[in-house]
Amino acid sequence: MTDSAPTPSASTTTCPRRALALAGALLLAAAPLAQPSPPEWAQDAVWYQIFPERFANGDPSNDPTRASLEWPENVGEDWAVTPWTADWYRRAPWEEARGEDFYDDGVFDRRLGGDLQGVLDRVGYLDSLGVTAVYFNPVFWAASLHKYDATSYHHIDPFFGPDPEGDIALVEGETADPETWVWTSADRLFLDLVDAFHDRGIRVVVDGVFNHTGTRFWAFDDVRRNQRASPVADWYEVTAWDDPSTQADEFDWTGWWGFKPLAVLANNEAGTDLHPDVKAHVFDATRRWMDPDGDGDPSDGIDGWRLDVANEVPDGFWRDWTALVAEINPDAVTVAEEWGDAAPYLERTGFHSTMNYHALVIPLDAFAFDGRIDGATFADEVTSRFASFPEATRPALMNVLASHDTDRLASMIVNGGLGANYDRLAGPRDTLAYLVRAPRRAERDLQRAVVALQMAMPGAPHVYYGDEAGMWGADDPDDRKPMVWPDLDYESESRAPRGLTREPDPVAFDSTLFRFYQRAIALRQSDVVLRRGDLATLATADRAVAFERSLGGDRRVVAFNAGDESVFLELSSDAVPEPLTPVFVSRDDAGPIPSLVAALDEERATYGLRVPPRTTVVYRPADPTDVRPRGLDE
Repeated sequence: MTDSAPTPSASTTTCPRRALALAGALLLAAAPLAQPSPPEWAQDAVWYQIFPERFANGDPSNDPTRASLEWPENVGEDWAVTPWTADWYRRAPWEEARGEDFYDDGVFDRRLGGDLQGVLDRVGYLDSLGVTAVYFNPVFWAASLHKYDATSYHHIDPFFGPDPEGDIALVEGETADPETWVWTSADRLFLDLVDAFHDRGIRVVVDGVFNHTGTRFWAFDDVRRNQRASPVADWYEVTAWDDPSTQADEFDWTGWWGFKPLAVLANNEAGTDLHPDVKAHVFDATRRWMDPDGDGDPSDGIDGWRLDVANEVPDGFWRDWTALVAEINPDAVTVAEEWGDAAPYLERTGFHSTMNYHALVIPLDAFAFDGRIDGATFADEVTSRFASFPEATRPALMNVLASHDTDRLASMIVNGGLGANYDRLAGPRDTLAYLVRAPRRAERDLQRAVVALQMAMPGAPHVYYGDEAGMWGADDPDDRKPMVWPDLDYESESRAPRGLTREPDPVAFDSTLFRFYQRAIALRQSDVVLRRGDLATLATADRAVAFERSLGGDRRVVAFNAGDESVFLELSSDAVPEPLTPVFVSRDDAGPIPSLVAALDEERATYGLRVPPRTTVVYRPADPTDVRPRGLDE
């Protein structure tokens, strides 16, 4: 999804194109398709998501210009790149000239100058965090800040590279024929960046947006200019051609969910695939980035793709495309954006994985942030949703907590009292009750507990840029603030949008939280039981739950207390349960954690775990001779 487009809701009427694609998908589903097992590395991955325009500005000489904006006519001649360290809600004069509203009048025309050199300069930072794979939001040429409106699939955005003007001039002679495609300076810098990540053992996955393009895309531009005479006239869902006998411009097309700047690509006549010429072009671009020199060795290319709005593209296309990806690089991964139950979808299409909102963070939000469900319901939803996937798929599910499409994790926790479903009432654009302030200590404690739980669950943990640095923010655009770096001094946030007021909040890199993320990631990476083990529920309470992870006779217990009070979780057993040793505690101030607690009454002793408030504890089996149960009140 993008910052300018409307957010589809569950009640939105299905458009004819999607209905046709769905009908085709149902026909194709009659033929069984074995879902491929994800590559080994994807089953052990810890993901880090980079939003390029907001991650780091390593080369101010390539900063965007007014002419490079989507709608330069909407901003004044005094438009300038926004200072990286400014108060996010402080508006520049060119924004104030547009109007009074922070969200409606200028913020989406901001540019901060994030680029590939900035990422290259920070590869060591990501390596020190411990992540093993990076997922880039779109890096391909586009006018917007989010890049979901492609101008080209086969070139990196020139303003991400060292020579924008030179790159723009260099591609002028290109055609649809891949033999005419050149390598720009931005393209080459991106490949250097891929090499730099590979040198540190970090995989690189990029966003593919093959449902629609921007209206500056070379093919759409040709259709607009040449109308029916264009050689690519049937690449888009054109709903009306211009009548040259009138002064009006009748040319019209289908936009993504009605949003015209995102022009929807055409399907074949049956609706079971993309148009064959569109498909061939996407395949050519796929080959280019997966095996840049075309020598059959994909080691110099990207390691996979995350596919935007995948379920709006016909399944038949994805069947062939995922087969192509596997042919180029059998060790590449494909991850579909699918917010609902993705298990049947992956089986139909051949994707390895999904952005796993459905199985973890959606029930987690209802349980830990909003308190709309209890621990038993949370445990049932999580275990059943993970169990719906094939065994080999579960470790590779991209376990997202927050992303560019949601408010940030810290702000979800701050605003849990709003009681809305996940990604609803997610910012001041939705409700003025939303708090834009920084999290307080108790809220940070819960963030740490949630991240520790994420690292100890099935699936591949995902970190959205800056969450590990202490960033907060509402949904788009506030979830796309500039990254907070330890070597930069930031202005405090003292302003607020839409007439809201707040106390000033210092903005600075949170080194304590960063070190916590390092430890949590290291815990997971050092423990195959947490990465690959089975999942079962051991105990539940109103605001707490204990899971068991088991693999080959070895086990871990993961206890999570989302409440504000210490909780006792009873371990069901006819005898004294196996003693457990705490190996990870999310809170530094939690105090000693007993291995096993005995609750005594007149008839029997009950054994279990005592978990502090807003805390996750990970246990491993202990030597029974070295551990004695402690009383409930000790």
